[in-house]
Amino acid sequence: MEEGAHPMRRVSLKYLRPGMIIARPVYSGDGRLLLASGLSLTENYIKRLAELGIGSLYIEDQLFHGDLNIDDVVSEQTRIQSVKLVKEAFHSLEKEKYIDTWAVRKAVDDMADEIFSNKDILVNYFDIRTYDDYTFNHSVNVTILSILAGITLKYNRVQLRELAIGALLHDIGKVHLDKKILNKKGKLTAEEYKHIQQHSLYGFNTLRSYYEIPILSSIIAYQHHERLDGSGYPQCLKGEEIHEYSRVVMVADVFDALTSNRPYRKAYSVPHAIDIVKKLYPSLDDRSITAVFSNVAPYPIGSIVMLNTGQIGQVVDTHKKDPAKPIVRIYFNSDLQYLEYSYEVDISKSEFDLEIEKILDDKELEQLTNHNEFSVKVQ
Repeated sequence: MEEGAHPMRRVSLKYLRPGMIIARPVYSGDGRLLLASGLSLTENYIKRLAELGIGSLYIEDQLFHGDLNIDDVVSEQTRIQSVKLVKEAFHSLEKEKYIDTWAVRKAVDDMADEIFSNKDILVNYFDIRTYDDYTFNHSVNVTILSILAGITLKYNRVQLRELAIGALLHDIGKVHLDKKILNKKGKLTAEEYKHIQQHSLYGFNTLRSYYEIPILSSIIAYQHHERLDGSGYPQCLKGEEIHEYSRVVMVADVFDALTSNRPYRKAYSVPHAIDIVKKLYPSLDDRSITAVFSNVAPYPIGSIVMLNTGQIGQVVDTHKKDPAKPIVRIYFNSDLQYLEYSYEVDISKSEFDLEIEKILDDKELEQLTNHNEFSVKVQ
């Protein structure tokens, strides 16, 4: 858990400026501290963050000056250890043709224990993604979402382990792909795309060769690119032909990919990503799909949001039972005048049909606070 609370705001790389103060430490994928909180950003630091593929970080913010306390469903230490384990599993399979299945089981059990004790916390999604090594972090993010969904679905410990092992190793088949094709930045040819699709079969064959890995975990690797309408691969399965574990991981996989910064596009906001997934999977009565999103905060703590009244504020807390209606601290009135005294509104208890209209991005915030266009007035 993150201790203490600080006035801070998450800022994407493009809008970081020298002199900004780091509010939360930044770690590399293998757990090394890259930048400590309290450091002042320099041009070199910003350049290094770009090289590592770190898309955003938290900075101290005097405009949105209230303290934020962001709890995590897994601790920094557990998350980093899990990422290291996935990386080692990929590398050892590639070089030594071996996966340490005992270490995998321990990692998923540790994650499940920790997540179970924090199951009433919504995932503040952008808080688990400011790290390099996309493939390995992606696998851990998918596992976190899948375990939470499994708890919501009331899975027992055996089922949770089967689900989590499959989620953690769902992309292990990529070890057997041609790295030039896997890392290609341009559009894939039909032949190259066919090659990429083979990772599902490779993953299934790899995992089922270990008697310690449950067969249902192996099936997740095989089916995680199937789609409910039959448009997926490798077998074009539909609806309940796809195992429920695979449906959970399928949704978590797509959602995490959409909310990640990629070389060819920036990350989608959480509400936008949820909308895209809903359009991909119109059968949202499928309990495996709703279970994934019931644990995600559509408006993560720290988001700067505009209400349907035109007021602007920062999300400071969320409700597990009503994720789309968080507590917002209001800083600007509907005339975009800055308030001398901010105040909090609980949208879930509002009598005035308050709703969040949108999350403001960095460009909109820059325009809002740009003194050439807008002068901050203190009432």
